Amino acid sequence: MWNWLRLVKDSVSEKTIGLMRMQFWKKTVDDIYSDNPPHQPVAVELWKAVKRHNLTKRWLMRIIDEREKNLDDKAYRNIQELENYAENTQSSLLYLTLEILGIRDLHADHAASHIGKAQGIVTCLRATPYHSSRRRVFLPMDICMLHGVSQEDLLRKSQGKNVRDVVYDIASQAHLHLKHARSLHKSVPVKAFPAFLQTVALEDYLKKIQKVNFDIFHPSLQQKNTLLPLSLYIQSWRRRY
Repeated sequence: MWNWLRLVKDSVSEKTIGLMRMQFWKKTVDDIYSDNPPHQPVAVELWKAVKRHNLTKRWLMRIIDEREKNLDDKAYRNIQELENYAENTQSSLLYLTLEILGIRDLHADHAASHIGKAQGIVTCLRATPYHSSRRRVFLPMDICMLHGVSQEDLLRKSQGKNVRDVVYDIASQAHLHLKHARSLHKSVPVKAFPAFLQTVALEDYLKKIQKVNFDIFHPSLQQKNTLLPLSLYIQSWRRRY
């Protein structure tokens, strides 16, 4: 379901079609919680997961509602708007993951909120070259205006200092959320750690972008880190996230 929702925006040419697909998923979730799932493979599996793990309907609906609002294809007005989007999508998905692991804990939820926001910010940064190639810009407008960066600068893939300053400010916010999440690790149940291992990939990207002096269009940022699986294993073995 998550991949379907994520791909709706890129796979439809008209907003109306996207809205229809979102309405389908809203009705599907309502039907699932009424114990009447439609005969559709993804819906049936989701219904089984809801029954097995007693998943909270609110998190599912928040993801759909936020994806629906995001069909407008507009840049985020400020970093808070980007963080709200990340909270309602990435963090909500983490809350559901924690429920699947049998964890309902305030500290784990607090960490999940920060990790989800970091994930949303990093995803926005990583997708910038792709969006620029399609003549779209989603980086927060307030930070771009602060450094005198126009949409055309980003569409031309400018490597100027002002563009790098924008990326630095946004990346710093993601780093701050990671730092907050990790400061809670002594209070978070160890059983929750597998849900948070994505922090390894987030930190890897933030380190790589720092190494290229926050040049978001640097080719090395599109290359896979072959040592990432090893880093994930080590963090898992150390029982850290």
